Amino acid sequence: MDAQYLRYGRRPAWKGDRLVTEDLHPPGSAVHRVRQMSGRDPHEPNRVATPLELLFDLTFVVAFGIAAAQFAHLLSTGHVAAGLAAFFFAMFGVCWAWINFSWFASAYDTDDWVYRVTTMVQMVGVIVLALGLPQMFASVEHGDHVDNAVVVAGYVVMRVAMVAQWLRAARQDPARRRACMTYAGWITLAQVGWVVAIFVHTSVVVTGLIVVGLVLVEMMGPVLAESARGGTPWHAHHIAERYGLFTIIALGEGVVGTVASLTAAVDTQGWSTDAVFVAVAGIGLTFGMWWTYFALPQADVLHLRRERSFWFGYLHIAVFAAIVATGAGLHAAAYYIERESELGAVATVLSVGIPVGCYLVALYLVDLVMTRTMLVFRLIVIVLAVAVLAVAVVLAVQGVSMAACLLVVTLAPVVAVVGDELRGGRQSRAAGAASR
Repeated sequence: MDAQYLRYGRRPAWKGDRLVTEDLHPPGSAVHRVRQMSGRDPHEPNRVATPLELLFDLTFVVAFGIAAAQFAHLLSTGHVAAGLAAFFFAMFGVCWAWINFSWFASAYDTDDWVYRVTTMVQMVGVIVLALGLPQMFASVEHGDHVDNAVVVAGYVVMRVAMVAQWLRAARQDPARRRACMTYAGWITLAQVGWVVAIFVHTSVVVTGLIVVGLVLVEMMGPVLAESARGGTPWHAHHIAERYGLFTIIALGEGVVGTVASLTAAVDTQGWSTDAVFVAVAGIGLTFGMWWTYFALPQADVLHLRRERSFWFGYLHIAVFAAIVATGAGLHAAAYYIERESELGAVATVLSVGIPVGCYLVALYLVDLVMTRTMLVFRLIVIVLAVAVLAVAVVLAVQGVSMAACLLVVTLAPVVAVVGDELRGGRQSRAAGAASR
């Protein structure tokens, strides 16, 4: 066999009247020699997430957990605005790095040792970023300059490794070289900006403006590469699965965080009705939010309408952030039970209810922009679910216990689930089929 085929792990083969290349060692096999990064088949059957991708996702559990815990701490101390600013900064960095890697992996996963090592470097970057979150949250809380040195260092590690991946793809996949180089160029430009931002000691507001500018630079690369440079061969069903798995990772933070927080409360005060109610609310919200997410036919629509991928990818940042913020709100509820929170009952209920409402609205927007159909019934269901959240707040204002109000909050995704099961899910599937 020719040496170049052994080196890259591919060989020519005839399929009908077409000459194609096939893998000698497909991804997931036990052999991890260097293979040519020529792009995966976007219509490959039975494409699923790899063990490496699942390991990659697990590193984000740490980042989600720390971000939620720090956000809850700032909420409980009354620094709501500072908590929101730091939380949004953290969630963009975490989610954006995950999104860029996941779409790249969908297009160019070779599963050779070079790809594995580079991906593991990115995992190290995630951990470094997570370890820097407490420092960053504390600096925002105190109102001085944003101390983001460790966070940015971890982020840059992730992104520089990503640049290496794109440059490798550009060299080994000439047909898509322009798209790959566009990704690499804009990521590099953004990282220069992030590094400079470390040394800019200014107010939180000015730092926020710098962050917004750099976020726009980060987003420009994918837009240009996919729309004007030929794009990459990502796999729609694989992407939809990856987003679903990441949603489960975020939902897990709600369960684990609630249990961990309540354990501290129970150790201090013993079991109480409020503690039981918050535990039930945390688990109920996790179940309900999971059900509503997977009621949407996302994979089929994404496969048929690849040009809508930007909406799908970017709106999910709001989905992920809302899920993690819900977990943070449940943390804040545990602080309230321990009497270690400056938030009143109404504010504590809002800290859970607002993220749940944002989550339901974000899911509806994803469905709307993907199907391009105004689903009236689903809109009515979302309005009813938000009305349930409003009822929970009104009850808190009227003096009903915070924990009992959280049980009412749990009914909001239940309303959405019932609506999807009765009619809304069929509407979404019909709209997706009509978009063919």
